[in-house]
Amino acid sequence: SAAVVGVTTVEFLDHRDGVIEYGTALRRDIAAAIRRHRPELVITLNHRDTWGGAVWNTPDHVAVGRATLDAAGDAGNRWIFPELAERGLEPWNGVRWVAVAGSATPTHAVEAGPGLDRAVRSLLEHRSYIEALTDEDPEEYARGFLTASAEAAGGRFGGKPAVAFELFGR
Repeated sequence: SAAVVGVTTVEFLDHRDGVIEYGTALRRDIAAAIRRHRPELVITLNHRDTWGGAVWNTPDHVAVGRATLDAAGDAGNRWIFPELAERGLEPWNGVRWVAVAGSATPTHAVEAGPGLDRAVRSLLEHRSYIEALTDEDPEEYARGFLTASAEAAGGRFGGKPAVAFELFGR
């Protein structure tokens, strides 16, 4: 899925999907990844209880989103997780922004039209998951879901299909 959209490095942190819990272990693992890769921008999931309105978010998404926001600061703090520095992962205070995808209150957007077909192909790499969600043809479902999301965001950000983010400065 990641390779389809041009991602060359994927790092799994070995927290079990669906039951990830917020806590120091998750923050430490994300902070370690930030120290390893040293990004200026970190993208994460919606950390709020809902996707906006009455659509409830899942606990593991909330945990990952919140832990990522906290870990962006933890990564640059030499007093938090000193064991990471002992393993050669020196503090990195270079994260300038954390972008939250799926926020009900987005502040920024990126045009999505040129990458929409790649996004559909990427999502189709999760075919068995899609097939468990719906009886609809997986490609039609993926295209419909992504197109509707991009058009909804585009309505707020200049009319072109877009992916929206809530951007937090550090």
